[in-house]
Amino acid sequence: MGARKIDDESPLARLATRKGADGQAWLSGPEAEAGERLRRDWTRGAMIPSVTQRWDGLPGGGSRNGEADLSDAALDCRRRVQAALQAVGPELSGVLIDICCFLKGTEQVERERQWPVRSAKLLLKAGLGALARHYGLVHQAGEGSGRLRGWKAGSG
Repeated sequence: MGARKIDDESPLARLATRKGADGQAWLSGPEAEAGERLRRDWTRGAMIPSVTQRWDGLPGGGSRNGEADLSDAALDCRRRVQAALQAVGPELSGVLIDICCFLKGTEQVERERQWPVRSAKLLLKAGLGALARHYGLVHQAGEGSGRLRGWKAGSG
């Protein structure tokens, strides 16, 4: 899989181009791709909250079914987002949604959540790592055939 261009409007674009103390990119390619994949599914799943008046719920305004109005592709995107957020857990899913999906900067997330400086950046990196593993973009260290070889009690 080739490297994808990250959208300029994404906070991940800025973080993906920053270098760490070791001179390497602060976000790995798989971490950045995982965040962008989450955002694509979020957008295609029509999960962005509406901030305008909706006329479809008014008499004569059309259907009120909600999900019945979505395409199968949008529903698939919603299922993938739900599975991804469950995979990273509730501790990391909020920061992923704020930064990857709502395109908030790390400083804004820290202010809104009253977190210490740079904490959103670190939690984002941890969340993106878990998300990249969920998407199969990276593998856990020491992962061999994927099966547990066994634990034996000491005999002696």
